[in-house]
Amino acid sequence: MKKRIINSLKIKALILNCIVLFSTNTYAQTWVDSLDVYGREVFMPADQYKWDWGQATMLNAIVHLYNSKPEPQKQVYLDYVKTAMDKTYNDANGMHPNAVASGHGMAFLAKVTGDKKYIEKANQIYADYLTTPRTKAGGVSHRTETIELWDDTVYMLSMYLLEMYRYTGNEKYLKELLDQLLIHKEKLADKKWGLWVHGYDDDNDDYKDRCCQLNWAQMTPQRKSIEFWGRGNGWVVMAIADALKTIPANSLYFKAFAKELREITKKLPKLQDKETGMWYQLPIYPEHKDNYPESSCTAMFAYGIAIGVDLDVLNRKTFMPVVEKAWSGLKKHASKTDGKYVIPTKVCEGTCIGDRAYYFGRKTKEGVNYAIGAYIMLGLEYGKLKK
Repeated sequence: MKKRIINSLKIKALILNCIVLFSTNTYAQTWVDSLDVYGREVFMPADQYKWDWGQATMLNAIVHLYNSKPEPQKQVYLDYVKTAMDKTYNDANGMHPNAVASGHGMAFLAKVTGDKKYIEKANQIYADYLTTPRTKAGGVSHRTETIELWDDTVYMLSMYLLEMYRYTGNEKYLKELLDQLLIHKEKLADKKWGLWVHGYDDDNDDYKDRCCQLNWAQMTPQRKSIEFWGRGNGWVVMAIADALKTIPANSLYFKAFAKELREITKKLPKLQDKETGMWYQLPIYPEHKDNYPESSCTAMFAYGIAIGVDLDVLNRKTFMPVVEKAWSGLKKHASKTDGKYVIPTKVCEGTCIGDRAYYFGRKTKEGVNYAIGAYIMLGLEYGKLKK
């Protein structure tokens, strides 16, 4: 009798776990689908696409959705990318990182359709990219008017370079991405935290861009910024994680990118807010009265960590609870529903470089293409982990 009761309890526990797991997977898919429809149909319909970095991030999520769907469901995403790329075909270029970013759409279409016009444009963007201004060490400048390294640049390049590798199989694109990652890291990464400061000035030119705080490069003798901006580090984490998703596990490139993911995420579990599961605008000052939980960096960190866990690059016992807390936090504290759509909230607006008060003073918004993209990509990876 006792044995029968124990077996019965085990069966009930197994059924309950299956129900919870199924409901989690179902909710993750519903959440992603709602964000997807909001992004494609409301926030940024394909015929309104502009050739720029924020748009490119959401477009990357559309490509992720295409790759995740069964064959009968792929067409809607392919149509979106084609419409967006056809509309901006004459604007498409690779003259600076924020322009290179959208080039992944052309490379994706070259791979999927084999259409000559997309192949030609994808290759032309790389030819443009090779002419971009660079630092003395060879790092791609975030701007064409002055020579600066920004952490944002790494992700903008990664979307295109990784899609070109997927299209061609040519490892020169992996080498270029790793080279840029390491050149940027040398100037921007902090050994104690593992995180990166936002920018570095290579040419002693205090350029007035009407976005950065004037003379930001004079904050240190090394002419680099002093703050670890949340989303800036989120861009780097996503770039590294996307590389790991793409590269064969037996490749030396995989080992190199895995090392970088471990380094940049090493302090993130301790910096995650226990109450909300989110990370802050400036992650290392969680107690500062002017700081605030920021959703886009939270989605980006959680996305990269989820991939690291899935690929056994990051320790599951340590990092899976981190992903769970971030997922719950974004649902509870940084998204809203209007009855039909899930919409990201608490998204820091577009941000350049400044001092601590500059980052604390940045306003938050709802929607936003890069946040929609990061939320969708996190949802897809979280759903995979819960299967």
